[in-house]
Amino acid sequence: MECFDCPRNCGVDRNIQTGFCGEKENIKIAKIIENFMWEEPCISGSKGALAIFFSGCNLRCEFCQNYEISHKSIGKEYTPSEFYDLLLSYDLDSFSCIDLITPTHFSSKIIEALQNKKLPIPLVWNSSGYEKPEIIEKIAGVVDVFMPDFKYFSKELAKKYSRAEDYFEWARKSIVKMSELKPDNIFSMDGILQSGLLIRHLVLPGSVLDSIRILDFIKENISEPSVSIMSQFTPYNNSSIKRKLYPLEYKTVVAHAEKIGLENGYIQDFDSASENFIPEF
Repeated sequence: MECFDCPRNCGVDRNIQTGFCGEKENIKIAKIIENFMWEEPCISGSKGALAIFFSGCNLRCEFCQNYEISHKSIGKEYTPSEFYDLLLSYDLDSFSCIDLITPTHFSSKIIEALQNKKLPIPLVWNSSGYEKPEIIEKIAGVVDVFMPDFKYFSKELAKKYSRAEDYFEWARKSIVKMSELKPDNIFSMDGILQSGLLIRHLVLPGSVLDSIRILDFIKENISEPSVSIMSQFTPYNNSSIKRKLYPLEYKTVVAHAEKIGLENGYIQDFDSASENFIPEF
């Protein structure tokens, strides 16, 4: 089948060739980390997540800290039924959730794998935000928690860093759709998010105004939003951004979030920018 799972609309037959994402039809997994503790507390909990890193990416940001897997096709392929069996091969009660990391370009196959299936722990859709609302509607039937990035407001930045000038137009529609489909954040007794939406935003060096515009949009368009503001940008690979955030840049963004009343969520420690937090692939 021709692939139109994401806004790239490649239209290629992924049985025989790859699209922008660099992957063919079968689900490909680059790495699985058990008891993964590097997500927000409501995702990691005390047990950590079963983190599944998918190969390839439909956004492929030039500064990606997971560059080795997002830009290079490494990993093992699974059919939808094999993917479901893989999940069940783990003692799922040993984890706080299943964390699907960069899954968008395998949307159709993941839906096929998990349709009408019930898992004992929450399934988290940890994505770039560059998605289609109509696909999000289908995804909502199989996942419990949406955890998208909201990367750019500026067309120029989106084009420069991700070759996706239309990023904001798609992300805003998809994230609003996520909020409509999962309107309430529901937590377990031990504070693990069971259903809902948590929006992430990574503050980029030199892009404070863009971050402020993103936060303003969230405040104005998402009812009672939970936002995770992150400082972890680390110059990596051949990124054109050659420095980390300045403390004043991050303080300015965090102060604006507080000013406009974005009180639900998380503020990452400023010293989180380190290659030590990049998994080995």
